[in-house]
Amino acid sequence: MKGEREQDQDQDRDAVDRIVEQWASARPDLDASPMRVLGRLSRVTRIVERELKALFSEFGLERGEFDVLATLRRGGTPGGMTAGMLARSSMVTSGAVTNRLDRLVAKGYITRDIDPANRRSVIVALTPAGRDLIDRAVAAHLENERRILAALDPHQQDDLAATLRTLLLSLGDEEATPRTLGDP
Repeated sequence: MKGEREQDQDQDRDAVDRIVEQWASARPDLDASPMRVLGRLSRVTRIVERELKALFSEFGLERGEFDVLATLRRGGTPGGMTAGMLARSSMVTSGAVTNRLDRLVAKGYITRDIDPANRRSVIVALTPAGRDLIDRAVAAHLENERRILAALDPHQQDDLAATLRTLLLSLGDEEATPRTLGDP
């Protein structure tokens, strides 16, 4: 029978611990320790994506639609943004942005008009309904993120954020306008 300390240690183990141990047994010549970080990042990403998808669906949005609305809302210009600016801010292809814009226009959350200063550009702006929706959705999104991170105290969250920033920058992540509040 396991002692109390061993049971506590078992409770603190996750699937990644078991995978790393299995590799150590199957291939003791390999150092599987990077899996401790990257495996957990991958698993956390899947769980968080599922949680975000559920929240966005409560507002009748897909993640990409939320991204567009959030980018327009935080952009700070009441006149809107060009479709090209949106594409650069959201780091997706112009075709993907066009599909998102089409859906949001159909839902009545944005307008798309020719830029009077440059007739080759399209200006995308929030409608009052779109602004109201994104204001409610962002508030719920941030509360959802707080819930997701609740197991970490504020100091741990700061440390994790700093560590992940270091990793991202080392991998060539450029300083850019974030896609949405709290999104990668």
